[in-house]
Amino acid sequence: MKTSKREKERSSLMHVGRRVDYAVRALAYLAAQPSGKIISKAEIQKSQDIPFHFLSKIMRNLVVRGIVNSRRGTKGGFRLAKQAAMITIRDVYEAVEGPLSVMNCVVHGDTYCWFSSVCAQISVWERARSLLASYLATVSIADIADREGLRRRLSRLQSRRSFILQDKIP
Repeated sequence: MKTSKREKERSSLMHVGRRVDYAVRALAYLAAQPSGKIISKAEIQKSQDIPFHFLSKIMRNLVVRGIVNSRRGTKGGFRLAKQAAMITIRDVYEAVEGPLSVMNCVVHGDTYCWFSSVCAQISVWERARSLLASYLATVSIADIADREGLRRRLSRLQSRRSFILQDKIP
C-alpha cells in the first residue's frame, strides 16, 4: 500500500493541525446558529478568525463527508447537515485529516516501517489510538457550540483587561 502525500507530510506521532482546529471552530460556530440558518463563509471566517483559503478547502471536505450542506449564490453559505450532537470531534478530524492515527506504522505496517512486524511498541500506539478515538467520539460539536465567535470573545476579554488596568492606575 502506498502512502499519500498528505500522510507523508504529517508527523508520525499524532498532531492536531490547523485544518482540524479550523474545522472544529467553523462547526462550533455553525452549531450555535439558529437551526437551518445559512451562514456565509465570510461570517464564519471573520467570527472564528480562519484564513479564507483554509476555510474554503475545509468546508469542501466537510460537505463531501456530509457534515455540512452548502448553498451557492449571493445568499449562499453553509449549515450543518445533521444535528450538532450527532457530529463528533472524531468525525471532524477524519473528515479533514483521514483516519485517526498516532503512529503511521500502526496503519501502514511494513509499507511504512520495516520493523513494524517485530516492533514491541505497536500495541502501545494502537491502544493509545483506540482510547483517543473512543474519547473523541464522545465529544460532539454541540458540546462546544460557539454563538459569539472567538474573535468577539477575545475582543471582549481585551476590553475588560484594559478597563481593569485603567482602574488600577493611580
